[in-house]
Amino acid sequence: MITRDDVLIALSNSGESAELLAILPSIKRQGARLISMTGNAQSSLAIEADVHLDAAVAQEACPLNLAPTASTTAALALGDALAVALLDSRGFGPEDFARSHPGGSLGRRLLTHVRDVMRVGSAIPTVLAGTSLPDAIREMSRGGIGMTAVLSPERRVIGVVTDGDLRRAFAMNLDLRTLSASDIMGREPRLIGPDRLAVEAVEMMEQHKINQLPVVDGMGIVVGALNMHDLFKAKVI
Repeated sequence: MITRDDVLIALSNSGESAELLAILPSIKRQGARLISMTGNAQSSLAIEADVHLDAAVAQEACPLNLAPTASTTAALALGDALAVALLDSRGFGPEDFARSHPGGSLGRRLLTHVRDVMRVGSAIPTVLAGTSLPDAIREMSRGGIGMTAVLSPERRVIGVVTDGDLRRAFAMNLDLRTLSASDIMGREPRLIGPDRLAVEAVEMMEQHKINQLPVVDGMGIVVGALNMHDLFKAKVI
């Protein structure tokens, strides 16, 4: 249904398309505004329109100058220009685009949060600071993300043990059987909150050359964990 609040854009290279001219009286009666895009500024459609956009081309790309080729390209370019001008005038940003296209890659990047992709509950590999290193290794293997978070008794993250930490301990010829998780853990781990965008987790991992992140709440208490593979699966990357 056409109302007086609508704006119609009518495209016709000749400006004399019978199917468009037939509905012009109805458009006018409803009080709707009409923008025409034609290759003939003196055509019936151009004259009847409130605004006319000249899409005239000197010649079609078709060697017979018959098939719409150059004219359709000109109409497409003008349509793109209108869309971009409208985006700018309405302050349409990436977030608006994402909401309109949630299934696309941009939508996923701007709408997917860490909480949507993180592992929770028993899927979070965790140990206490005093846990023996062999037990910490078993927890890492169970978790399957290449690290375990090291927690205080209050479940605050105080460090992480990663595959890299284990390799460094091996390289130092340490007796792993005598060590605890706190002996080799990284003491200033990178952490992220569940309400952050998943793409921010990707950026943090890339910036610090890491593949895993513990997820903590505002009190530093562990609520989740994720690695780069989780972000790949969510198609954030």
